[in-house]
Amino acid sequence: MWLALAVVLVQFVVVVLRYAFGSSFVWIQESVIYLHATLFMLAIGYTYLVDQHVRVDVLYAHWSMRKKAAVDLVSIIVAVLPFCALVVWASWGYAAASWWQDEGPMAYGGVPLVPALKSLIPLMAILLALQAVSIAIRCVAVLTGAAETHFPQRAHTGSA
Repeated sequence: MWLALAVVLVQFVVVVLRYAFGSSFVWIQESVIYLHATLFMLAIGYTYLVDQHVRVDVLYAHWSMRKKAAVDLVSIIVAVLPFCALVVWASWGYAAASWWQDEGPMAYGGVPLVPALKSLIPLMAILLALQAVSIAIRCVAVLTGAAETHFPQRAHTGSA
């Protein structure tokens, strides 16, 4: 939440500096990229936790909790976990090479945190996988009758 505010404020500073004062700093411009990437990479697991990810609800919204849990469990096994494994596999060397080479800023005068930025990619996949496993366990609980819903936050808000 605070990163979203920071992205807006830093981008506002970039625009004011450029158009009001005819000046700009590469490190401020790059910091918008870093903040934006950090926000989205680290929020993906939380977004899944609170069931606010993108989904086509035309059919799903009218299904029973058991059917929703079954579909979500299959989706996690067939799509989410393989996707996370692929992202970790494809990005691990990319991030490790960046640390090994002590990669510098993207541009002269930029933010010198490129290895940390690249490390957000496998971290994002790991966090998403952990959250998917958590939801899968709750789906199994719904299917076995041990729980009413696999997204408890929805039960408190009254949404379907």
